[in-house]
Amino acid sequence: MYNKNNHHKTLSFILYSVIVSIIINLFFKYQEFNTLSDIFSLFDYKFYLLSIFIYSALYFFSKPYKIKIIELENDIKSKELLCESNKTFVKNINNKGYEIKFDFSNNNPLGKALLQMKHDVLSAKQKEEERLMVSRGRELISNILMKHSNINEMSYEVLTNIIKYINVNQGAFYIYNEEENVLRNIETYAYNRKRFLNQSFKIGHGLIGQAAYELDIIYLTDLPDYYCSMTSGLLGEKKPSSLLIVPLISDKKLQGIIELASVEDSIPENSIKLVKQVSEMIAQTIFTLKVNEKTSQLLEESRLKTEELCQNEILLKQSATEMEEAHEKLEETNQKLESKIKEVENSQKRTYTILENASEVISIIDKNEIVTFESPSVKNVLGYDADEIIGKNAFERIDPSYRDKLYSTFDFLIKNPDGQQIFEFQYIKKDEDIVWLESKGRNCIENPAINGIVFNTRDITQQKIAEREQRMRGQMQSLSENSPDIIIRFGIDGKVFYVNPMMQYFTEIKTKNFLKKSLEELDLEQQIKIFFKNTIEHIKLKKKKHDAEFVFPTIHGTKIMQVNAIPEFNEENQLESILFVAHDVTERKQIEIEIQEKNKKITESINYAEHIQVSILPNTKLLQEYIEKSFIYYYPKDVVSGDFPWFFKKDDLIYIAVVDCTGHGVPGAMLSLIGYFLLNNIVDHDIELKTSEILDELNIRVRHTLRQESPEAEARDGMDIALLKINLSNNTLEFAGAHRPLLFLRNSELTEIKSDKKAIGGIPLKGKVEAPFVNHVIKINSGDKFFIYSDGLTDQLGGTERKKYSSRRVRELISNNHNFSISEFSVLFANDYSQWMGKEKQIDDVLLIGLEICHF
Repeated sequence: MYNKNNHHKTLSFILYSVIVSIIINLFFKYQEFNTLSDIFSLFDYKFYLLSIFIYSALYFFSKPYKIKIIELENDIKSKELLCESNKTFVKNINNKGYEIKFDFSNNNPLGKALLQMKHDVLSAKQKEEERLMVSRGRELISNILMKHSNINEMSYEVLTNIIKYINVNQGAFYIYNEEENVLRNIETYAYNRKRFLNQSFKIGHGLIGQAAYELDIIYLTDLPDYYCSMTSGLLGEKKPSSLLIVPLISDKKLQGIIELASVEDSIPENSIKLVKQVSEMIAQTIFTLKVNEKTSQLLEESRLKTEELCQNEILLKQSATEMEEAHEKLEETNQKLESKIKEVENSQKRTYTILENASEVISIIDKNEIVTFESPSVKNVLGYDADEIIGKNAFERIDPSYRDKLYSTFDFLIKNPDGQQIFEFQYIKKDEDIVWLESKGRNCIENPAINGIVFNTRDITQQKIAEREQRMRGQMQSLSENSPDIIIRFGIDGKVFYVNPMMQYFTEIKTKNFLKKSLEELDLEQQIKIFFKNTIEHIKLKKKKHDAEFVFPTIHGTKIMQVNAIPEFNEENQLESILFVAHDVTERKQIEIEIQEKNKKITESINYAEHIQVSILPNTKLLQEYIEKSFIYYYPKDVVSGDFPWFFKKDDLIYIAVVDCTGHGVPGAMLSLIGYFLLNNIVDHDIELKTSEILDELNIRVRHTLRQESPEAEARDGMDIALLKINLSNNTLEFAGAHRPLLFLRNSELTEIKSDKKAIGGIPLKGKVEAPFVNHVIKINSGDKFFIYSDGLTDQLGGTERKKYSSRRVRELISNNHNFSISEFSVLFANDYSQWMGKEKQIDDVLLIGLEICHF
């Protein structure tokens, strides 16, 4: 601002000077001077002008400097004021006037530094005061701890001094009892008065227990509602606002708890710090006092013992003579007593050992059916420890089916003081095995030493098993004695242990002459001895059952015996004996031989029938002589078949048929021959017949041949047929079918021509007129393919899901492979059928004929 004003003033002065100079010059230029006085007057005038000009110049040039001087003077005064203010501030700080406030402007950096210094001094002073407060508190508590040897006195003085020193309202002192694992309140102080509270906390219970469990302080400023409150004469009953709980820990072990509470919203941090620091000192002192107290107690006990010993010593000295006199008697008595004690101990041990290893269990059961005593032998007999049974219901492990019996016995013993009962029952052992027990019960309720029913129980399982085996052995003996088979038991040394009466029946050697004799001693045929000897050696080597047939010479003639040699082992799984059971199968063998001979004859007859059938029926080779591209897939279920292919050639006519007769095997083969010759006879006599007319005529002749038109007719046999008639002269194909369709493939299009839903033959329905078969005519193109088949192909089970081969699969194979030649179709169907059937059993005869008409 100052520089800007000076600049304006300088410009004004220059402008003023220029104007004055111009006026003077103009004046001299145009003024005419007539006289010298005019010149002097003019000079005076210029002098005055010059003086004015100089004065003006001085005025203009001196004014900025005056302003500058004034500003400097003001600045100096301001600096002096700042120095005076800083001086006053420093004096106040020196005089500890820290609370006086000073407002320093921004242009007083020294003042700001002094203010920061003040804050630092105050902070250092506060920390020093806190340190001194903690230090004095530690010293105070330390002095208290050093002068006390009693925990209660020490705890009271420590608690009251801490409360007063840190200025809280109330507090409590707890000592930890390791044996009971609880904290007990021994001192409580509130509002300058000692309080008497009998409180205890388990570790982990309440805030006190929580601090003890965590071994860490708890400081709360929001106390729970259940926290206790103290009553003051001035404040009345008021709940504290802040709480400090400090565990007293020495060498990582809990010694006690100090609890401090204040009505203020918080407890100062340095107070908390002081309590934390003195807590370890207090804990160590408590530990020391406890040790000292224990030591004092032990010393006092030792002192009392010493005094007692001194008194006893005097008495002993007084009675020494008497004792010496009685010593010998006492020694003698002691020896006798020790002998008696040893005898009693041995007797007790012997009794316990006997009870423990006894085969009987002794039980005492009170009136409420509760076991009050169980002998240790129960461990060996039933698997339980005595402790597992004593105090429990006596009947809970007894088999439920025997409980009613035991309850009845128990009631009887209760009602009859002198009564006794013996009973048997089943019991469930600890390992869940069921055993048989026999128990003898006696009423000893009146005996105060027993006060219950005494049961002597023993395990009779083996006895029961032996009895059962004896019964079974008797039954087996009876069965053996009355068996029609020879039964003989040998030892591994070859001696006879047992033989039943049938041996005497077949050999006339008495039974008693077999027993305890070796094979060499027996009067048997040599071949019988060799058989028994070899079989015994085989059993000894293999140790498993051996079956064989043996020709046995007897007094009743030679018999064929089915012999079973059975090894018998003992408990150690060692071979003990060998049981031979020989069953007479002579009659069965004769029947088997007769059956085999008959089967042989039947097989020969069937094989011859097959030979006849094969020689009569056409095959692929014959068919291909007339239709080059053709095949017959023929797969009978048995040796002879009920399905048969039929072929007949006359002039320009070719007849081809797939015929499926009822049944398969021999019955089907017989019916196939009837059908074969009837077809030959029909077409041979009249070639003008259509395929439908041929089937109508065949139907009539089959019924006539099998006499199915008779009212007494029972034979429902018949046949299904797919019949083709190919006319080579006019390139036509006729088809008629009984339950069997025709598949016709032209180029890639497959057509199925349905058959009539009726069969050839069978008993006609009374009162119903049968419709004739339908005739189908197809104009043949070169390359057309035709397929006819029996239901044995489509009904075959197989595949992954064991389903039927199905007509749908036949159609799909043809459609999907329409470019195949007829020979390729032959291989395709043979392989696909075989793969489909897999390991399944063939259920019917299979017949498939395929042919392709190429040219004429």
